[in-house]
Amino acid sequence: MREFETGATRDSADGKLDYEGFLHPSVLKAFAEYMHYHRKQADGNLRSSDNWQKGIPQSEYMKSGYRHFMDWWTLHRRQVAGHVLSPVEQRRLEEALCALLFNVMGYLYEELRVVRPSAASQVIQVQGVRATTRGDEMLSAYVKRWAEGDDPAA
Repeated sequence: MREFETGATRDSADGKLDYEGFLHPSVLKAFAEYMHYHRKQADGNLRSSDNWQKGIPQSEYMKSGYRHFMDWWTLHRRQVAGHVLSPVEQRRLEEALCALLFNVMGYLYEELRVVRPSAASQVIQVQGVRATTRGDEMLSAYVKRWAEGDDPAA
């Protein structure tokens, strides 16, 4: 139990996911700007922001991800060789990184839909604590083993 100077109390933060620490606002903002820019379709209409969640084959994410990785890698190698990126190249680098992030998230989203298809909609009560479906419990166990130095995938 935590107690604050004001006398207010909260339960412990131990074991809880620290989104504020794991994520950074400037990265999320750049990604959202990238996603918003790419909402415009060839016919001029805007697709919904969650359009990708309707399902895209993982093979499409992989092919696109490789193309964007190559862009990132090429620009990285130029920097390593001492080249200072121009503003246009800087923008290309940011685009490549955001595109890669999109493809990684989309691929992971499709993977999670298979592993725990109803995780977003099912919530159960376990010993008075809010817990999600069995898939989330399995993922939590996976993360715990990984954090302890065990390779759960092995």
